Amino acid sequence: MNIQIIEHNGVPEYAIVPYGEWETILNRLEEIEDIRDARTISAAIAAGEETYPHEFVKRLSSDESPLKVWREYRKFTLARLAKACGVSIPALSQIENSKRTPSVDLLVKLSKALCCDMEDLIR
Repeated sequence: MNIQIIEHNGVPEYAIVPYGEWETILNRLEEIEDIRDARTISAAIAAGEETYPHEFVKRLSSDESPLKVWREYRKFTLARLAKACGVSIPALSQIENSKRTPSVDLLVKLSKALCCDMEDLIR
């Protein structure tokens, strides 16, 4: 490497490197960061962090009801989820179709039954 060191009061203050070498250094740093991130993610998954399939995430990102997406992802029927949360099937259907807004208490029950955050169920 062809490096020039510039000192100030006898202490190294700047290092000047050819641009090509600078780019090589940056690329290697980015690779190291990618490896670190991959290890962090792998450790989280190994520790039990849930991952989601692409289709599920795509549906959540669409205009589809998040409640319906989560319900179907967790393999709940309307009847089973309604029973688990102590609400009627028509009421749950109305919430899924944006004809009714759930109460905070119901959101808590729905999020517990579907193992997700309350915020995941609302737009």
